[in-house]
Amino acid sequence: MLEEQGQNYAEFIKGLWKENPVFVQVLGMCPMLAVTTSAVNALAMGGATLFVLVGSSLFVSLLRKYIPKQVRISAYIIIIATFVTVADLVLKAVAFKVHKELGAFIDLIVVNCLILGRQEAFASRNGVKAALSDALGMAFGFAIALFCLGAVREIFGAGQLFGVSLFGDSFQPWQIMLLPPGGFIMLGLILLFFNQMKARKEARLQLAQEGPVKS
Repeated sequence: MLEEQGQNYAEFIKGLWKENPVFVQVLGMCPMLAVTTSAVNALAMGGATLFVLVGSSLFVSLLRKYIPKQVRISAYIIIIATFVTVADLVLKAVAFKVHKELGAFIDLIVVNCLILGRQEAFASRNGVKAALSDALGMAFGFAIALFCLGAVREIFGAGQLFGVSLFGDSFQPWQIMLLPPGGFIMLGLILLFFNQMKARKEARLQLAQEGPVKS
């Protein structure tokens, strides 16, 4: 029991950092760059992706023994599309302004390589608990990445966060941050930061394995 819990916890944690879908696997770049002009939009997309990924992983894991291999991709897409439709309608009813700003990118969750990839690579091959742990970790990792980029772009591009002014009237917003080039620039800087951290960690591990240098 404890071993199973440990494995599920490991599956959850890997999506947050070690195998983060954006910063490590570089998946889901289309919504990552398109909707992160504000922290609110980023969180809305992250929440919708969380709902779709967790729900579809649950159903794919439950039905994995009954879905014929020949039609598995089509079946996965139908399951994902169902949850996307629910997420789209709920967001439209609860937060119409945010739904309007996100536009077609909610519907495009259906073809997000992160969602379909987790169904094919993990949910269809593991039990419900493991599939849910993996889905939650990947979804939260994706949402964190969206929020990081959305918050930074809103702060520098509009001088505010969640609509609250941070720097006063004297601040001159960097309009480029709200444009596609700003998204590419900030994402590149964040990926550079993560790669540098990864390289330093690997260097420390290599030094530790080699042991102290003998004089």
